[in-house]
Amino acid sequence: MIQSANKDNIERILRNIDRFQTGVGEGTTRVLFTEPELAAREYVKNEMKALGLEVKEDAIGNIFGTLKGSDPSLSPVWTGSHIDTVLNAGMFDGMAGVVCGLEAVRLIIVNGIKPKRDISVIVYTSEEPTRFGLSCIGSRALAGVLSLEDTKELVDKDGKNLYTLLDELGYKHDEFCDIMKQKGDVYASVELHIEQNDVLEKENIPIGIVKGICAPTNFSVTVKGVQGHAGGSPMSERKDAFMAAAELALVLEDAAKKSESEYITATVGKVDVFPNAVNVISGDTHMSIDIRSIDMAAKDVIIETLKYETGRIEKAKGVEINLHLENHDRPLKCDEKIINLEKDVCRCLNTDYKEMISGLIMTVFL
Repeated sequence: MIQSANKDNIERILRNIDRFQTGVGEGTTRVLFTEPELAAREYVKNEMKALGLEVKEDAIGNIFGTLKGSDPSLSPVWTGSHIDTVLNAGMFDGMAGVVCGLEAVRLIIVNGIKPKRDISVIVYTSEEPTRFGLSCIGSRALAGVLSLEDTKELVDKDGKNLYTLLDELGYKHDEFCDIMKQKGDVYASVELHIEQNDVLEKENIPIGIVKGICAPTNFSVTVKGVQGHAGGSPMSERKDAFMAAAELALVLEDAAKKSESEYITATVGKVDVFPNAVNVISGDTHMSIDIRSIDMAAKDVIIETLKYETGRIEKAKGVEINLHLENHDRPLKCDEKIINLEKDVCRCLNTDYKEMISGLIMTVFL
């Protein structure tokens, strides 16, 4: 008899996810290569080994737990996610995809199923930009768009670059060239992920099938004005860096709301105001901009709007604004064969589903 997912599977999944919670009432924090994240890595590798999987790590820290197939000439199937988090994250983000991938492989093993292709459960290094300000570090290396030289430029708030950190943790720089995968090296890649919205919950639909994945464009913005006293500087004479930044943020919001893209978001998530005092006009303000869309052209329209409005605001406010482009990634449409397979499975299980656009960031190899 084929063993399907049951109460024991669900309880094991929840136990494994709960194993990594680092705070009560304040979310979970596992920043790349910090003690909690390194502990989670060891735990996952031990779980992989307990299942009899072949466990390897590449030179950027991506972890592969592989159930060997019967035909080594065939390219593998991948599944998995990430275990690092933003600060005070939800408990399921990333980790659910890793734990459920392991549980799926467990069911394959206990039912004596012998796949032809290797099946790898993967932990991708640093999906979140929490430590180094760049998302999908492991995936970018796999795709060949992040080089070893690039890791020298990724610096955390303490001034340590990723290149040095990898060396300290024992990852071999001379193996970095082996990370990149070519087209055809991976047959298919799928990821289970929690919906980071409430669309499915509101519609009481359990499954979202992703048809397209948004890609981020990120800017760091610096606004230079003139610092002054709140009471001694007339409104007409001010060159307020924060107010200029705030106006640019509203321009961004308005441009996104007017976009004709099927799915687009624009976010200012971080603002640093200097000198950050109650009675002082800001002379220096920094902020982040995150633009995501399923349509590359739609992102380009917003970027052109930002550039135009930057010039206008500079003249109107008497400030200097620098837009530094951090990355400008291209959206991805998911493979129709995999989408149709997922639909077929849902229909066989008599489970409702909804096709969706994902606003998350991930790299998929087909």
